[in-house]
Amino acid sequence: MSRALNDPSGSSSFPAFIGCMRDVFVDWQLVVPEEWLSDSAVNVSPGCSHRDRCLDKPCQNRGQCVNLWQSYHCQCARPYEGHDCEEEHVTARFGHEDFHSYAAFTITEDLGQNLSVSLFLRTRRQNGLLLVLTNSSSPYLHMWLDAGRVTVRIHNSESLKARRAIHDGEVHFLNIEVLDGHLSLHVAGENQGEIEVRTVDVQAGDRAFVGGLLEKRTTSEFGGFFKGCIQDLRISDRRLQFFGLDAAVGSYPLDLMEKVIAGCSGDNTCTRNPCLNGGICFSEWDDFTCTCPSSTAGRRCEEVKWCELSPCPAASECKMLQQGYECYSNATFLNDSTVMVYQGNGRITRNITSLSFTIRTRKRNAAILHAEKGSSFITVSVQDGLLFMELQSSMNKEDKEERENGLSTVSLSSKRSISDGEWHTAHLFMTAPWAQSSRWTLVLDEEIEEASISRSQGRNLNFLREGVDIYLGGLAPNAGWSLAGCLGTVELGGIALPYFRSQEVNLPRLQEEQFVQSSAEPALPGCRGASVCEPSPCLNNGQCHDLFNTYNCTCAEGWAGRRCDVLINTCASSPCVHGNCTVNGLTYECTCEFGYTGVDCEEEVDVCENHLCANGATCLHGPEKYACLCPENYTGPLCRSLPVSVCGDEHRNYTCFNGGNCTDRELSCDCPAGFIGHR
Repeated sequence: MSRALNDPSGSSSFPAFIGCMRDVFVDWQLVVPEEWLSDSAVNVSPGCSHRDRCLDKPCQNRGQCVNLWQSYHCQCARPYEGHDCEEEHVTARFGHEDFHSYAAFTITEDLGQNLSVSLFLRTRRQNGLLLVLTNSSSPYLHMWLDAGRVTVRIHNSESLKARRAIHDGEVHFLNIEVLDGHLSLHVAGENQGEIEVRTVDVQAGDRAFVGGLLEKRTTSEFGGFFKGCIQDLRISDRRLQFFGLDAAVGSYPLDLMEKVIAGCSGDNTCTRNPCLNGGICFSEWDDFTCTCPSSTAGRRCEEVKWCELSPCPAASECKMLQQGYECYSNATFLNDSTVMVYQGNGRITRNITSLSFTIRTRKRNAAILHAEKGSSFITVSVQDGLLFMELQSSMNKEDKEERENGLSTVSLSSKRSISDGEWHTAHLFMTAPWAQSSRWTLVLDEEIEEASISRSQGRNLNFLREGVDIYLGGLAPNAGWSLAGCLGTVELGGIALPYFRSQEVNLPRLQEEQFVQSSAEPALPGCRGASVCEPSPCLNNGQCHDLFNTYNCTCAEGWAGRRCDVLINTCASSPCVHGNCTVNGLTYECTCEFGYTGVDCEEEVDVCENHLCANGATCLHGPEKYACLCPENYTGPLCRSLPVSVCGDEHRNYTCFNGGNCTDRELSCDCPAGFIGHR
């Protein structure tokens, strides 16, 4: 076997053979290598030594190696090239630091009616124009991102949209094909769909715009300028190369390029300090992450967990608001000196269409809340024990009721008394809060079926938003009719009337809309009635209920009286453990079940102790009764039947009952007086 290499002179018009030959015959004669190697052979040697060059794995970046005997060839995967696939196509960065960037290429050859466009894409933007093909008269292909999904449209026909979004900051390979009137789209090799379209005709002189168009308005129709990276862009296997232009590469010529930079560097998003409330920013490619303090949450640490910072006094409950927090508490109102005063802070913009609070009082006539401005006012009070609201408001010209004086008056009253010292919850609200005026509804203790609805219509409480004193616990300081009892935090349109001033909380209130306390004296937090249940005045396991300076006892069964000291049913506690109870004056008697004894039938007795088993029978214990095990020849439940007479032999026997005597020979019975029959 001989080994041959290329002819170094290069004089031959055909490439020289590279490889090994053996058993060579010329004119049917075997050519012996030793005879011609020394005379005419060039780069020919005996033997057949060969080493596979691909064993060294020279191809990088997933390139496929092809053995060429004395060398190798690398088939490079996109976007790599070079002898060993070590070179990567330069990536083009669009929209760096949010600049508008785009590029344009001229197509220099006719591509006909079949077309393919492929590229690598990386972005975090949901929308943006990727590519436009246009001729001298109009564009005929648009490719853009819509909510992160690649969308393609030929002419003005139906659009083809990918099934999944790709704005995740990862690199994705896109490929669209127009073939025989069909448009198909692939993302990472996965088919995203196919539709029929009008044919395209790509001709020399057409242009390809990448990343955007010259006209900003037209670009905005397709999501605006693209922000991200594009690499190895090809139209029908011809490259559109942004950097490192080389005629040998075969790229279409670049006409213009505006603010497109080489590489795929991301914006330093942390320079804008996106993390709030002490969060630490870490920049990612075109994105950021925030490491938030333990008391915050959210992408930008914007959600402060205010209540975890303990901003409220101990006697209150912290509640998170959409913006900030508020301290909710009960407060005690005793007389005119404890009336509270509030005003809106001037930044309340919502419509105030509701009023909510909890109340505890035994006073039958008292003012709870009062405010007025001009001819408009609202008063919430207790009248003869019932909850009462009166609202008077100015009317619009469009309002039909009360047209003569331009005012409307709403009156509402609860159906049940609230002056019982118990806690009650009240909700007053416009039945149609979106309307200029509507009826008002009162719901007490969330009993919807007992809701009261006003007959007339009234407007909202927007006159309370600014410049109006709102009195809580009375009509005004020292004006009389003050409340004696407790109120929970009152809310107007969902905005609290807080009992704690700014200097009494540990953190500033950040909510935009506030009612600010302007009282001369601070509130009395908590519900400070007399300690009427400590120690408990209720006897015989009765439960004490504090009714604000008085109490009530819930008695155990069988007891009654204000302090549960009257026995009304001696059997109510079921004293008979295993028996039936019977009331006997001020005491009771128990009729015990079989097997039990004692005053309360609590003692179990031996059922066999006084058994009635006769004739020497054995008493057997059973559940709630006993049984008799009879001796031989005795029968019956108590073994009281007379003995029987048995005669016969081992093969047969005969039995006489009730004292009859059996005759062995005749196998018959001699019956006693009073009995007849064979046996």
